[in-house]
Amino acid sequence: MIGRATLPGLPQFSLLTIYIIFKFVLRKILEDLIKGKITINDAEKIIKALVVENVENFAKIDLYREIRAGIPEVIYGESKSKEELIKIVDAVLKNKNVCIVTRIDKEKADFLIKNLKYRYEYNKRAEIIVFRKKEEKNHTGGRVGIITAGTGDIKVAEEAKIIAEEMGCSVFCYYDVGIAGLHRLFPVIKDIYEKDVDVLIVVAGMEGALPSIVASLVDIPVIALPTSIGYGVAKGGEAALKTMLSTCSPGIAVVNIDNGFGAGAVAALIANRVAKFRS
Repeated sequence: MIGRATLPGLPQFSLLTIYIIFKFVLRKILEDLIKGKITINDAEKIIKALVVENVENFAKIDLYREIRAGIPEVIYGESKSKEELIKIVDAVLKNKNVCIVTRIDKEKADFLIKNLKYRYEYNKRAEIIVFRKKEEKNHTGGRVGIITAGTGDIKVAEEAKIIAEEMGCSVFCYYDVGIAGLHRLFPVIKDIYEKDVDVLIVVAGMEGALPSIVASLVDIPVIALPTSIGYGVAKGGEAALKTMLSTCSPGIAVVNIDNGFGAGAVAALIANRVAKFRS
């Protein structure tokens, strides 16, 4: 059984949690303090708010996920009410510069924009909105390429793009280059090598064959992202998912159907790791 300990002025934490706090979070706080980015009072407030921010009785926000795991806390908007979303976004932005909400329709987005006085970027097609207090963006040097088989796959690709960009990556997009016209792919591969892309997200519905073809042509990790675009036996994305999972092309990892967020997050983790050692 993992023991528990108490830090002065803070709630009880498991020893594992304390290790994680010191390993990842407190180091970042101390670095920011030394560089003059924050004051001693700021550092004290951050430490007291460690681990989670409770929003009434319906949400717990992991404010330091990005420091600990490299992926920001992202709010899934589809299953939450407009009133809940306002309170959650406001709580995040009291502590962070950026808040990302995914799967949010125009009605909910318009409601948040009207009632929250923050800068925002809303991608209607991807149904994702990014609120921020300041315009500053982090740039890591990571490079992500996104290829879609068809125009219908762009919605999911755009979700992946925004997540990777918010994690500091440069993202290069190539849309509608599927196997129905395979000759369209070859100029894309050439450009990907010229840009020295670190990782590829390949998005496809229907039979989902494009990731296998791309992986057979490049020495770059491929994240296969199936979409629900299709009809008949392809309806709902299961045919694309099974094709990607059954591929004989090595170098492919597969995320769930329409999971643009997951694909963007893992691609950015890979690209940011590459960029760290490139520099």
